[in-house]
Amino acid sequence: MQQDIPSDAVLVQQVQAGQQKAFDLLVAKYQRRIYRLVLRFIRDPALAEDVAQETFLRAYRAIGQFRGESQFYTWLYRIAVNTAKKAISDDIRDPTVSEGDASGHDEETFSPTELLSNHETPESILVSKEIVQTVNAAMESLPEDLRMAITLREIEGLSYEDIAEAMQCPIGTVRSRIFRAREAIAERLRPVIEHKGGKRW
Repeated sequence: MQQDIPSDAVLVQQVQAGQQKAFDLLVAKYQRRIYRLVLRFIRDPALAEDVAQETFLRAYRAIGQFRGESQFYTWLYRIAVNTAKKAISDDIRDPTVSEGDASGHDEETFSPTELLSNHETPESILVSKEIVQTVNAAMESLPEDLRMAITLREIEGLSYEDIAEAMQCPIGTVRSRIFRAREAIAERLRPVIEHKGGKRW
């Protein structure tokens, strides 16, 4: 039987007390989510891995200053966001995106079943894939701040308050960015949805 892992708050206290293994548990818990988040902004997997590692290094160095005023994962996401932004602004990422990189994590975006309620048929599956591709393309074309906000909300499931904390901006700005992102995605989706409702299907 797997031993229960202590809460983030307990693990942070243990790290602050000098227990390295407690930080290893935090890394194991969040490394996939942080890497996945970073990869959405830095499309080079190798560089995304470096940025994710740098995120945890920065977190480890700064964890003594963490006072628990926010959730640990929110604090960690803020570090990841800032580290990713720095990598982008330093222009050290490869601007070319291979098809494999761009489509390697479609399943982490929007589930077609959340967008379509019809029974699965070859036609509906085809339309579902088209919708997923359209949503991903729409997200890729968003400005960085809008893409980051919608990713933290729709992919990572963070609250508006946590997103505001992670992106270090007012909650009203977060709501505006998410609204604008959703509008842009809906605009790209509209022709696909309308086509689905046509005679062809």
